[in-house]
Amino acid sequence: MTTCVFIQIRCKPGTTYKVAEDIALREIHSELYSTSGEYDLLMKLYIPEDQDVGKFINDELLGIPGIERSLTTITFKVF
Repeated sequence: MTTCVFIQIRCKPGTTYKVAEDIALREIHSELYSTSGEYDLLMKLYIPEDQDVGKFINDELLGIPGIERSLTTITFKVF
């Protein structure tokens, strides 16, 4: 079973479109949205069950130039 996570991404000024393009090229996301407010992008992705969530995000996402900060929300199937 995979782990569904939502990641809010704050980009350095002027880099949001480039960051979004780099994420799209990596093909790791399920959905990617531009947002207003404290964060610039909202990404939904599924972490493979054999992967550590933090390491996967660090290795696959946070090395993209222009990302200033992120906030990860892990989901749990309750119902």
